[in-house]
Amino acid sequence: MSVLIMDRVARDHGSGAGLVHALRDFSLRLDPGEFVAVMGPSGSGKSTLLTLAGGLDTPTSGQVLVEGVDLGALPRAGVARMRRQRIGYVFQDLNLIPSLTAAENVMLPRELDGVRARQARREAVHALAEVGVPELADRFPEDMSGGQQQRVAIARALAGDRRLVLADEPTGALDSHTGEEVMRILRGRCDAGAACLMVTHESRHAAWADRVVFLRDGRMVDGTGPRPGPETLLEAR
Repeated sequence: MSVLIMDRVARDHGSGAGLVHALRDFSLRLDPGEFVAVMGPSGSGKSTLLTLAGGLDTPTSGQVLVEGVDLGALPRAGVARMRRQRIGYVFQDLNLIPSLTAAENVMLPRELDGVRARQARREAVHALAEVGVPELADRFPEDMSGGQQQRVAIARALAGDRRLVLADEPTGALDSHTGEEVMRILRGRCDAGAACLMVTHESRHAAWADRVVFLRDGRMVDGTGPRPGPETLLEAR
């Protein structure tokens, strides 16, 4: 079964003269173990695509299915439960809670889903170790560098059994070496059976993907073939 299916999805904002077609007639199938990168200029619909795939927004038309479940057919509580259980989301602006430690930030979605605190803590520590920052477990966001905060946000997306990982510029606050380590982590999760959909401006990071989708003005302009070569990636930036 495909992890993510987006079938002729569109998302409009506003109306009349102010109508904006953020995403138009977009279709995508993402299978277990598959890593897809999304590239395109600013305003092309990349972040809209991720918010729809993650159930953070609803399409104007079309369907979004995660592991066979139509997100549009679920009540709000059902969509929230699906996000907590099956979808890991790395936000571009991180969205860490300042009053919680790194471990508590990573634990929170799991605890909200009814996982006991001790088990959630174990999963959080494991996820922090997976992204290379186990020593940050009891540190607050204000005591971390931007790169450390980014790793904690990634750990939160990986904790538990997340079958779909959505990442919006996951290496944005990281140096090149750490960015490559993060890509290796995401690639490893896909190799273990998860599916990953990642927005990036970096051609070297898109090269980790199995397939690259190019967006322009809310439409897919390419994305049917395998990972393109470096020259094509550079032209897309």
